Amino acid sequence: MSTQTPPGRPRDQRTHRAILDAAESLVSEVGYSATSITAIAARARVGKDAIYRRWSGKPEVIYEALFTTVDTGPIPDTGTLSGDLTALTAALIAEFGTPAAAAALPGLLADFAADPQLRAQLRTTFLAPAKARMLEIFDRALARGEIGDTVPVELVLDALAGAVFFHIGLLGEPVREELAGQLSRIVTAGIGVR
Repeated sequence: MSTQTPPGRPRDQRTHRAILDAAESLVSEVGYSATSITAIAARARVGKDAIYRRWSGKPEVIYEALFTTVDTGPIPDTGTLSGDLTALTAALIAEFGTPAAAAALPGLLADFAADPQLRAQLRTTFLAPAKARMLEIFDRALARGEIGDTVPVELVLDALAGAVFFHIGLLGEPVREELAGQLSRIVTAGIGVR
C-alpha cells in the first residue's frame, strides 16, 4: 500500500503514474498471477526499488492501479441522496467493469484472504479514507432532511460496493445502463429516504 513520503526529495508523480499504468496494462495482457514487480518495473522503466518505496508488494500496486479511481475522484453532488448514490454506484460499476479489474479480482481476493496483515492494511490505507470521504454525501442528505441520523452509513456504502463487486466482479454479469439506478433505489428504499 502507499506509504508516507519520507523526508528528503519528494516522489515524482510521473513515476508513480507510470508504475500504476504499467500494472494495469500488464494485468489486462497477462493476468494477475503472471504480473510481477519485475515486469511492472520493466514496463514502467523504473527500478524495482521505486516500486518498493511506494508499496510493499504486488497486491497493493494492483489494487491502487485498478480500484481507487472512485476513492480519489470527485464526490458526487447531484442535490439528492438518490442522485449521489446513483453517480457513486455508476463510478463503481465503471471501475469494476474494466478488463483489468476482471483479470485481477480472483488473484487479489486470494492474496487478501490469505494474509490478514495485508487485509488490515487494505482497510486502513484505502478503504477507511475512501469511506470517510463519502460521508459527505450522507452529511448533505442529513442536512437536507432526506435521512435521519441513525442511518448506518458505512454499511450502506458496503452494500453498494458489495453488490457491484459481486454482480460485475465475481459473477461477470454484463454492465447494464440501468444497474446504478436500480441499486441506488434499492438502497434508498431500504434506509427510508424521505
